Amino acid sequence: MLTRKGKYGLKAMLALVREHGNGPMLIGELADQERIPKKFLESILVELKHRGLVQSKKGPHGGYQLRRTPERISVGEVIRALDGPLALVSCVSQTAYAPCEECVSEHDCAVRRVFQQVRDETARILDGTTLAAAAGAMGTDSHSRPDVVQLGDGR
Repeated sequence: MLTRKGKYGLKAMLALVREHGNGPMLIGELADQERIPKKFLESILVELKHRGLVQSKKGPHGGYQLRRTPERISVGEVIRALDGPLALVSCVSQTAYAPCEECVSEHDCAVRRVFQQVRDETARILDGTTLAAAAGAMGTDSHSRPDVVQLGDGR
């Protein structure tokens, strides 16, 4: 499940996409706009900065902005930066692999096979969806169905 930290981080990144090219955005403004507690947002942005996804500028016209263009940052990259691996079980994780204690044989494990497919599809969609594509999906026209968004092929 996506944590609140991951969800707030993604919301903040999408807000920064909307402001991309207009200079840095103040934390307070971002927190108010996205309804994110300011202190929590500060810690999220510091973490995203350490991962190279945003940059900060001090001073009167300071704030946070994307470090790369929205077309070069995937949703998967943001989620991994804040929530860690996408895999729901450690035995299928590509970045935090650990064998299951109770598993007799990984090769024959039906649970592992199912969750490997879940991980693969989740990664395909999240890594194949750029922030630009996700932000573009937010502005669909009134003739298309607003509840159906085509994601996963933004690269």
